[in-house]
Amino acid sequence: MQMNNHNHNNTEVISQFVFAMPIVMALGFYIFAVILSGRRYIKQWPKYRIAFWFLGILCATAAVIGPLAERAHDNFAAHMVSHLLLGMLAPLLMVFAAPMTLILRTLRVTHARRLYRLLRSLPVRILSHPIFALTINVGGLWILYTTNLFMVMQQNMFLHILIHTHVFIAGYLFTMSIIYIDPIPHRTSFYFRAIILLVALSTHGILSKYIYAHPPNGVSTAQAETGGMLMYYGGDAIEAVLIITLCYQWFKATRPRISGINPSTQPSLNTDITL
Repeated sequence: MQMNNHNHNNTEVISQFVFAMPIVMALGFYIFAVILSGRRYIKQWPKYRIAFWFLGILCATAAVIGPLAERAHDNFAAHMVSHLLLGMLAPLLMVFAAPMTLILRTLRVTHARRLYRLLRSLPVRILSHPIFALTINVGGLWILYTTNLFMVMQQNMFLHILIHTHVFIAGYLFTMSIIYIDPIPHRTSFYFRAIILLVALSTHGILSKYIYAHPPNGVSTAQAETGGMLMYYGGDAIEAVLIITLCYQWFKATRPRISGINPSTQPSLNTDITL
């Protein structure tokens, strides 16, 4: 038993170290980009976007490093809180921080143009499309909680790291494909994105009810019920922010314009998008 606990502790230390590296890098690069941008532009980078990035980093860190992450290994309710932080709240906050817009402000013109071409490449267009983002986001969760994958993940460090990475990336891609804060390589209509968001809300809610009624392998009925409720109500709260943001952007895009400027003549890739 002591040997098993020792091996578990070593695995936990290694996995948390692996998670810590990209988190520290993301925080450091953003701060560096803000400083560099402030030197090149009179208009400073908005402080509220910096706050969004710090809060997003904090949520992601709490999900994979520290007491909550350790408790999530043997407590499904804690795992679900971690899932909400890592896969939904952290991506939402970090999308609001507009990191790609900050990068474009920071880079020299030639490098910014190269990045612009990369953003318009076919692979990026596919990755950022709402249907693809919906598929890997919701589809991945269904596979995780309706198969043996959840139980295997708790016993395999590599799989544990891989799945948590997928949860964050899929959540980020889905969020950025629904609300346009950063430059986007293609723009789908508000109607289309509203439909995709409605599908995501429905499938997420159905999955949470399925977990409540059919506990994943290795999860007790009581913990599954608590985890299912957390997923349902916590997910609704975060998704409500997505809905409000999309509706607000929709309102801004369709309200009468008194300046006489035709929106169709404006560039499709705008690097000064606001909430």
